[in-house]
Amino acid sequence: GLARGAPMDSTQLLKGVLDTAVLAVLDRGNTYGYDLVRQLRAGGFDEVGDASVYGTLRRLFGGGYLTSEIMPSEEGPARKYYGLNRAGSDLLERSKKTWHDFATAMDRLLEGEEE
Repeated sequence: GLARGAPMDSTQLLKGVLDTAVLAVLDRGNTYGYDLVRQLRAGGFDEVGDASVYGTLRRLFGGGYLTSEIMPSEEGPARKYYGLNRAGSDLLERSKKTWHDFATAMDRLLEGEEE
């Protein structure tokens, strides 16, 4: 439970939306794990952990939603780049709708509007 006056634990919220956030970043273009973490943080997910993002990438890839390709890097070892395949794009579209429906319902509750 939450202590009185404690802020909502954003890390718990984040877990629930990380798949969608990762898909949304990959929708902009293929990238590798660390850059994905950087883009999420730049987008406002300051508390996102590297391990969570890498775990999410592996799970989405294992689920058949991502492409992956090893690319040489000028700065060091080759990097694994991930991208969306058709199934990943479809999942993102469904997730967007779910998120919008959820956010709308939550806004209504928080603002105390009647149905």
